Amino acid sequence: MIDALPSQARIFVIDDEPANLKLLDKMLASQGYLRPVLIQDPREVLERYHEARPDLILLDLNMPHLDGYQVMAQLQALDDALLPPIVILTAQHGRDTLLKALAAGARDYVGKPFDRAELLMRVRNLLDAQLAHRMLHDQKAVLEEIVLARTESLNQTRLQVVRRLGRAAEYRDNETGLHIIRMSQFSAVLARSLGWSAADCELMLHASPMHDVGKIGIPDAILLKPGKFEPDEWAIMQTHASIGADILEDDDSALLRLARVIALSHHEKWDGSGYPQALSGEAIPQAGRIVAVADVFDALTSARPYKKAWPVEEAVAFIAANAGSHFDPEVARHFALCLPEILAIRERYLEPDA
Repeated sequence: MIDALPSQARIFVIDDEPANLKLLDKMLASQGYLRPVLIQDPREVLERYHEARPDLILLDLNMPHLDGYQVMAQLQALDDALLPPIVILTAQHGRDTLLKALAAGARDYVGKPFDRAELLMRVRNLLDAQLAHRMLHDQKAVLEEIVLARTESLNQTRLQVVRRLGRAAEYRDNETGLHIIRMSQFSAVLARSLGWSAADCELMLHASPMHDVGKIGIPDAILLKPGKFEPDEWAIMQTHASIGADILEDDDSALLRLARVIALSHHEKWDGSGYPQALSGEAIPQAGRIVAVADVFDALTSARPYKKAWPVEEAVAFIAANAGSHFDPEVARHFALCLPEILAIRERYLEPDA
């Protein structure tokens, strides 16, 4: 950034005439500008610019190899948000020449022969303007960083709430936090295998733990019943999918929108015999079809107070046998393809007493 002291300003002086460079150097030095960069060959401008961006450029128009217009075109092509102001040095005072230079990117011009007072005043004014521009740019960057940090903090807070909602539902159902970790990891693996983007797989990882959040609204006498449900009890138990959707609705975040879809649809079956809406085939959201496989596999292979864990081989066979009836055949196929990775996740997050 330009310092408040003129001696800190970095000024490019570009002119093919050595005498002009020497004169401008003396003029600038007389006012304390001690860092001018004198460039006689305009072909060196870009290289010197990349070494250190100047705060101001004094540019001759008529030069060999590259004229001032071509130099300005090269600088404009850099698309630098902090491109320094350019003052044209020219002996041509025609209106068309000046308009062309201003249209090419020049901020001001000084005629030759130089008027010392005029030149130094324009240099001072443009350096002050560039300082203000840089301060605004830096302030904007700082504000953007603050917004990003606060947004990330809000996202992390939302994720913590989501995870705790999921765990609350699982604990009510004699589950553990490890179940939702396993099934959410399984779900993300299947989503990736099915072609979901990395961002959407991340959403799946964090949304799927809330698949059974609606169990919070089911009475303990039904939810914790160790035996088979009576028809009226089963009807009440099935409402947990709709309750979960109600809990998660009316939120505009992608995370909770996906969580609601999963809560409502992960008990639907490919053949239409599921609940709560009796959807079938591809009418069931793919997220729900994915979580259905992940959740059932983990439930089958996990011990509960009312059942023993199935052997992995039997649970894998169950998924395959029910592809096309309970499960989406394509999701079941990807489950088989991803089985080594899924089993590795299961091994990593085994229950403590397993």
